[in-house]
Amino acid sequence: MAELAAYKSEIKPDWCPGCGDYGVLSSLQKACADLDIPNHNLMCVSGIGCSSNFPGFFNSYGLHTLHGRGLAVAQGVKLANPDLTVVGMGGDGDGYGIGCGHFMHALRRNINMTYFVMNNQIYGLTTGQTSPTTDLDVKTKSTPHGNQEYPFNPVAIAIAGGCTFVARGFSGEPMHLAELFKQAIQHQGFSLIDCFSPCVTYNKINTFPWFKQMIYKIEETGHDPKNFDAAMKLALQKDKLPIGVLYKNPRTTYDAAEPALVDFGAPVKQDLTWKDPEILLEFL
Repeated sequence: MAELAAYKSEIKPDWCPGCGDYGVLSSLQKACADLDIPNHNLMCVSGIGCSSNFPGFFNSYGLHTLHGRGLAVAQGVKLANPDLTVVGMGGDGDGYGIGCGHFMHALRRNINMTYFVMNNQIYGLTTGQTSPTTDLDVKTKSTPHGNQEYPFNPVAIAIAGGCTFVARGFSGEPMHLAELFKQAIQHQGFSLIDCFSPCVTYNKINTFPWFKQMIYKIEETGHDPKNFDAAMKLALQKDKLPIGVLYKNPRTTYDAAEPALVDFGAPVKQDLTWKDPEILLEFL
């Protein structure tokens, strides 16, 4: 097992004191240390937002991309070099708002990578507007009379959309979240973890004490994650919020089925030396 310190960047996180993202960061660091993943074999890819500063605080290869495009880039990285452990991350606005199109197709594509979303149910970086996961009637800077848009349910959408590993975590339960990260990374296929990560500055409703009263651990209920109907029932539950693995249904990954990858191997390992440079003229 690697040392936890090996995954800590020299750049210190600059999130607000008490932000839930600190717990998510420490949980992923612990998971990677427990799995003994070499830093040079690990790639973190994010979009834009408070949470998307994550790669700078994690000691591995990293890319801070465009708003909503982190997941697209992460999939490209994995297809280019399947030997890498690729972890994509972002916030609810980044992943479920502007990046929702990429999110939906990643579910069905089933590339072998992990994607987690730090879901604080608000736009934090832009100082408190409603996000895709903000509850109905919540008053924010952009909805002074209350939010009229029905909240996006990422885990229910993921289960219905063909995701092969769907989990929900809470940054206030870092050890539990670390175990979810380990399972997601080890899973062969696309893994989603929706992480409740409270914004202590702009969301005064979905707070740490609120979540502590609302959550319960799925594994303590005897739930079978292979049961689609039971998983969907958990995903739609509103009176309480189950955390843990909701659904797990392995199938062939895209990178194991794509003929070009199967026949020729990883693009990064291809010989790009042109034996006859004149062949390039055919493309002019």
